[in-house]
Amino acid sequence: MMRLPPFTYLAPVSAADAVKLMADHGGDAMLVAGGTDLYPNMKRRQFEPRVLVGLRGIKELVGVRGTAAAGLVIGAGTTLTATSRHAEIARHYRALATAAGLVSTPQLRNVGTLGGNVCVDTRCNYYNQSYQWRKAVNFCMKKDGEICLVAPGSPRCWAVSSSDTAPVLWSLGASVRLLGPAGERVIPISALYRDDGIEYLSKRPDELLTEIVLPPADGIRSAYLKLRRRGSFDFPVLGVAVALRMDGERVREARIVLGAVASWPREAVEAGRLLAGQRLTSELIDEVAARAAGPSRPLDNTDLTHPYRKKMTRVFVRRALRGLAGLPEDVSA
Repeated sequence: MMRLPPFTYLAPVSAADAVKLMADHGGDAMLVAGGTDLYPNMKRRQFEPRVLVGLRGIKELVGVRGTAAAGLVIGAGTTLTATSRHAEIARHYRALATAAGLVSTPQLRNVGTLGGNVCVDTRCNYYNQSYQWRKAVNFCMKKDGEICLVAPGSPRCWAVSSSDTAPVLWSLGASVRLLGPAGERVIPISALYRDDGIEYLSKRPDELLTEIVLPPADGIRSAYLKLRRRGSFDFPVLGVAVALRMDGERVREARIVLGAVASWPREAVEAGRLLAGQRLTSELIDEVAARAAGPSRPLDNTDLTHPYRKKMTRVFVRRALRGLAGLPEDVSA
């Protein structure tokens, strides 16, 4: 049985208190909300904090306010279940409701938070193992080792982004609000991530993610498709988020963002540009899907084979776009 290491749990009642506690304890402390990823990682000795600053008692971090017409603000402590079932989100930001509802299991979605999923650790077959297993292979550079076991000649870690909601929020043009000792700052969610399996967030360790800000819906159509071996449990091995802002039947703006194929959500920029100003025809969708597969460069470090995952990028982009266009599913894809 894997057990948690000893730690001190602190329970602030405000975001400002949490930031102060993080500053007081420095590198010994970590933030915890639902803990659905943190606690298993602690059991595997991937994280070894001496102090946990708990966020569950901070009411200001929970809830959704605003309207789709003016934009929504979602507290980072809002559970994934609440996010997926919120009427305005489900109606106007459908991809986010879908993604939040596909994370893990119902029990964990009742505990896990949107902010936690946005910041969830990167994953790799060589990293997400027990301490004894990792020790037997001499560890990896993400924790306790010196080389990346996926690409031993590489100077960097290739662990992959494992968030379902991150690519969706990126495609929707969301921003995040961060609170730290130096004050508050708001950044596009695309600026929150780095293409690095270890330092995958630009958020400083002593900063707290307090809110996710969604822009006005304004004619948006969105979809999220997820590939995983077990349909009711697993992390994504491919996520495809598509968001279209429409002027009637023409696409005004498009974003296609891929998850679980790199250390950060990867936007298929050129594929999105092909859609701008166009009507969604079957021929255009096929061209865009082929172009979107270009930035998808999965490695052999998660479930299923990487050639299959790359092929499925094209298939899932096509399915998502055909669904948003109201076209019948292409069974040949």
